Amino acid sequence: MTLLKHLSPLHHFKYYELCLSFFVVVLLISNLVASKLCYFGHFAGIDIILSGAQLLFPVTYIFGDIFTEVYGYAGSRRAIWLGFLSMSLLTALGMFITMLPPAPGWTNQAAFESIFGFLPRLVVASLIAYWCGEFANAFTLAKMKVLTGGKYLWMRTIASTAVGQLVDTIIVMTIAFWGRIDGNMIKDLIVTGYLVKVGYEALATPVTYLVVNFLKKAEGVDVFDDQTDFNPFHGSA
Repeated sequence: MTLLKHLSPLHHFKYYELCLSFFVVVLLISNLVASKLCYFGHFAGIDIILSGAQLLFPVTYIFGDIFTEVYGYAGSRRAIWLGFLSMSLLTALGMFITMLPPAPGWTNQAAFESIFGFLPRLVVASLIAYWCGEFANAFTLAKMKVLTGGKYLWMRTIASTAVGQLVDTIIVMTIAFWGRIDGNMIKDLIVTGYLVKVGYEALATPVTYLVVNFLKKAEGVDVFDDQTDFNPFHGSA
């Protein structure tokens, strides 16, 4: 395996674009299914209810760990920006089509609005939270990889997700619900959502190991970001 200190152009890799495509698709779908609430039973006096977004969005952090671990911070940075632009485009087009007058006899406007009728405040909250959380995740994983010499992948993926999801969850819940619901309820939403997301990452660790090991071997790389410019606005490799 070739040890790279600096990442070669990303389009030279065989599986980067494929992983990027899956990442963006999951990200967009998580936004589309966010309004669906799923019931998973009653435990310790609490009804376990999760939204579609809570079930799928943590997968994007797994992809973020894979991008950073295999392709370096530059690979993750490019994926984050493409995901951000894709989410913005989905939101803008969805809101535009929703605002168009429905045809006479078409009775599905209310159902259509429940999926594509994005609320501006929630849009702002989700976009800011996604951007900050994903970059916090990538930065933490990249730095920890250098500090640990590439060891303890399980610790690095869980720790980076813990940081990224903490940033993401606090931002999205605060912006979306501040002034609308009780502060204690916001706190409960943050704690519950955060624990579920981090637990999700921990359970997915064996899968992350399999994918990372396969990609490192297939691509012939193991990138260490010891001389990387971590500026999120810096041009990607």
